[in-house]
Amino acid sequence: MATPAQWVAGARPRTLPAAVAPVVLGTAAALRVDAADLARALLALLVALALQVGVNYANDYSDGVRGTDEVRAGPVRLVGQRLADPGQVRLAAFLAFGAAGVLGLLLVALSQAWVMLPLGALAVLAAWRYTGGDNPYGYRGLGEVYVFVFFGLMATLGTEYTQAGSVSWFGMAGAVGVGAVASAILVANNLRDIPTDTEHGKRTLAVRLGDARTRSFYLALVGVSVVALAVMAVAQPWALLALLALAVAARGVRVVRSGTVGPGLVPVLASTGLYEVAYAVLVLVGVALGRAL
Repeated sequence: MATPAQWVAGARPRTLPAAVAPVVLGTAAALRVDAADLARALLALLVALALQVGVNYANDYSDGVRGTDEVRAGPVRLVGQRLADPGQVRLAAFLAFGAAGVLGLLLVALSQAWVMLPLGALAVLAAWRYTGGDNPYGYRGLGEVYVFVFFGLMATLGTEYTQAGSVSWFGMAGAVGVGAVASAILVANNLRDIPTDTEHGKRTLAVRLGDARTRSFYLALVGVSVVALAVMAVAQPWALLALLALAVAARGVRVVRSGTVGPGLVPVLASTGLYEVAYAVLVLVGVALGRAL
């Protein structure tokens, strides 16, 4: 029987910045046009967090029952390490998805953004199909695409839309930026897992690219976030304040460039996640300063 601490670890807290950052960035985009709404922002944040936890538990369940997680260098695997019954982990995933659905319905009702209903349902389905089902796309090298689309474009622009009633080029650039960093978190995770994923037939993008090109891809994604920031600065120069966040990213970049493997790559997930949150928060601060000045 898993302990409460193991259940928390199984939710993979280090991935939660991927849920927080797009909501913050989307709120910054809404604030730029004087349409930010704190209540709707908080609801969007709860939806994103519930969806992220659901993805993590679903991934734990699906990989665990396939035997992919029996030997891992990373965080707790509830099913793979036989700490919890697979059915309980699957139930936890469905409960998290259910919470995301209920909260999302409330957000849509408040904002009248009804177009978000089918998009939200698609996000839940895609979350399950990442490693679940007969032919999971996470095993075919498409996990980064899912993260970019749902934890970059949809989460950011959905947050902006439910507050402002529209989306902007500023929001789109921000969505690309946080989506790239969220994808970099997954790239770092899969870089660490190349040996075990290869052994179990999990053909992630990292397995397909190989070690050296995966490291280059990680660095390129961080670079994309900087380019996106430059695009945002065209509309709001104070957004460049987010360049300060690169100091947070520096540790992960150094580790990836050093050729470190296995458990030595675990800190990259934390530093990249912190970079994503710092990036979004500093853009929000920059927008607020720009409006104030």
